[in-house]
Amino acid sequence: MQKQDYIVSVSVNAPIDNSLSYVCDIENLPVGSAVEVPLGKRKVNGIVLGKEAFKEAEYELKKVQCISETRPQLNQKFISWCQWLSKYYFYPLGVVLDLAYPPLKKHGRKTKHVVVPEITQSHAPSYTDEQKKVIDDISKINSFNVHLLHGVTGSGKTEVYLKLIENCLNQDKTAIVLVPEISLTPQLLNRFAARYPDDVAIIHSQLTAREKTNQWWSAYDKKKRILIGARSALFCPVKDIGLIIIDEEHESSYKQDEKLKYNGRDAAIMLAKIHDCPIVLGSATPSLETYKNAVSGKFQYHEMSQRVHQQNMPEMKVIDLKKERENRGNVDLPFWLSESLHSAIDMSLKNSKQTALFLNRRGLAQSVVCPDCSFVYMCPNCEISLTLHNKSDLVCHYCEYTEQYTDNCPSCDSLEIKPLGLGTEKIEKDISELFPDARVERVDRDKVINRHQLEDIINRMESNEIDILIGTQMIAKGLDFKNLQTVGLVLADVGFNLPNFRSSERSFQLITQVSGRAGRNADDPGKVIIQAYNTEHPSIVHALKNDFKGFCESELNVREKLNYPPYGKLAVVKFSSNHPNKLQSSQTKLQHFNQKYIEKHPENLRILGPGQAPFYRLKNRFRHQMIVTSRQYSHLQHYCQYLLANKKNIFDSQVKVLVDIDPLNMM
Repeated sequence: MQKQDYIVSVSVNAPIDNSLSYVCDIENLPVGSAVEVPLGKRKVNGIVLGKEAFKEAEYELKKVQCISETRPQLNQKFISWCQWLSKYYFYPLGVVLDLAYPPLKKHGRKTKHVVVPEITQSHAPSYTDEQKKVIDDISKINSFNVHLLHGVTGSGKTEVYLKLIENCLNQDKTAIVLVPEISLTPQLLNRFAARYPDDVAIIHSQLTAREKTNQWWSAYDKKKRILIGARSALFCPVKDIGLIIIDEEHESSYKQDEKLKYNGRDAAIMLAKIHDCPIVLGSATPSLETYKNAVSGKFQYHEMSQRVHQQNMPEMKVIDLKKERENRGNVDLPFWLSESLHSAIDMSLKNSKQTALFLNRRGLAQSVVCPDCSFVYMCPNCEISLTLHNKSDLVCHYCEYTEQYTDNCPSCDSLEIKPLGLGTEKIEKDISELFPDARVERVDRDKVINRHQLEDIINRMESNEIDILIGTQMIAKGLDFKNLQTVGLVLADVGFNLPNFRSSERSFQLITQVSGRAGRNADDPGKVIIQAYNTEHPSIVHALKNDFKGFCESELNVREKLNYPPYGKLAVVKFSSNHPNKLQSSQTKLQHFNQKYIEKHPENLRILGPGQAPFYRLKNRFRHQMIVTSRQYSHLQHYCQYLLANKKNIFDSQVKVLVDIDPLNMM
C-alpha cells in the first residue's frame, strides 16, 4: 500500500444502518465530501463521515472510486442534523444525507426566475403595539430559543416574520421560512420578494427539476439569504443560519407519511438547536404539543390577540342541520344548504362581495348504494367505497382506480341505485343552479392539479373576478382576500369521528382557520356560518367563542388520562403484505414478542394491538398496525430498536415493516 492510502467511513445511499469502510488514496478528502463507492455489483453515492490511518484488515476493503463533481461538501452541522433524523425516525443515514442534493447538475439550460420579477418594492408598515412587543421580546436573544407566536388570524404575524428576518440579514445571517405546501401561494411569496428583492430562494414540490436545482444553488451559495419552502426546504444545507420560522406550525402537512416519516416542525427545532439560533413557531391555532411546551415554560410564549387596524373578528353563527331539516317548510333548497347560508350568499352577491364555501370532501357523492340489495360500489384494490365524479366516473381516492357509473345496479339490475353523501363537485353544481349569474369556481385536487391553476384562481379572487369560491382545505389557510364577506362551513362535522385521538384538535383548527378567511377588510368584519349535525361538539363550541385556551384545557385533560401526546410519546408500527396469511402469522409472532418484552419492562410501555388497520386493504396490500405509547421517548426508542433488530425472527420476508414516530395519520 502507498503511504497516502487511508481508510474512510462512508454512509452510503442504501437501506443500510451502519457506515461502511473503504480504502482511499485521494489526498484531500474532508469529512462531508460526496463520493462514489462500489456496493455489491453497483456504484452508489455516499458521504464521508470520518477517516483514519490505513491499517491491515481481516478482509480486503474496496476502494473509493471518485469524488462527486456535482455534489458540494456538506458541513458538519448539517451532517449532525441528519444523524439525529436518522436515529430519531429509524431511517438509514445514507438515504437521509442523499436528500440534501438537488435533482440536477448545477449548470443547465437557463430558466426564468421563480419569483415574479415585476414586484413593487414594499417597506415595513407602522407596527401595532402587540407586534412591537413580540419583535422586541424575540430579538433580545440571538441564541437557540423556541418561540411560539400565537396570533389570531389577521393579527399581522407575517409582518413580524419580515422584521425578524431583517434583523437576521443585518447580521449577515441566513433565514429559513417554512410554510405548508398548500400556503406557498403568490400572495405570500410576493410579500417576501417585495420586501427583500433578489434575496429570496424558493423550494417546493411544484417546481421543475431545473427550477429546484437553480433555487437550491442560490441558497447554498448564499446568493439569496432567505429560503422559503415546504418541509423539504430544510434539506438544503444553507450556511450561517440565524433564524428559522415555521408558519402555521400546527399543520399536518409538515409530517411526511412516506419513506422518512419526519415532522418538519420538530426537525426544524433540532436544526435551530444545532445552529444555536432562534426559531419562531407561528399559528392562530397552535398544536397542543407546542402550546403545552409554551405554557410550561419550555418554549417562549408570545400572544397577539387583536387583528391589525383593530378589525373585528367575523360574526359567527352555528346552524343545526337536524333542526333545519325539520323546520324548513316549503323552501326548495338542496339538503346541505340552510336558509341562513343561502341568504348570506345572496346578500354578498347583491353587495358585490365574495363568498367561500368549504367542505373537505371531493366529488359529487362519497358512495353509490342500491337501496334494493344494499350493493355499494367498492374499489377492487382497497377497502374503500368509490366516489362519484362528473355523474359518470367512480374513483378511488387512494389508488386512483376508476370505473364507469351506470344507472342500474350491477348486482340486482335495479334502477333505484343512487349516490349518497356530499362533495365539492355537488356543491358547485347546486350553487350554479341557485345563482346562475354568479361567477363560481371550485378548488380541489380534481380541478386544480398544478400551481399555475391555483395562482390563476387566487389572482381572479383578488381582482374580484370570482363571486363564489368552493373548495376543500386548499382554500382554508393563509389566503387573504379583502372582498371576502361570507364564509360557509358546509358540513363542519366531517372530521369529528375519525379514528384518531387528534380528530377534535384538527376540527377545531380547521373551523378557526377557515373562519379567519372572512372579514379581512377593515370596514366589514364579515360573516361565518357553521353548518353541522353535532353542534355541541367541543370543536364548534370553543371555536364559536374564539376560545382557544378553553379548548386546549379541555382536550389536554383527555390526553393526560390516556397518556397521549403531549404527555406521552407515541409510535405506530405498521406492517403490510400482499399475503394476508403471512401477515396473520407475523402478527401472532409479534404478540409473543411483545408479551416477553412487557414481562421484562412492565412499566415502560403501553401497547395497543396489533390488529387490522382502519383501512385494512389499500392498493392491494393488507395492513396491520399497533400503537405503542410511553411517558419517556427513551423507553419507546429502546423498544423500537429491539423490534427492528429482531424483525427477521418476527415478520415473514414478504411482510414490510415501518415504524412511524410521532404519527399524525393513524389510518
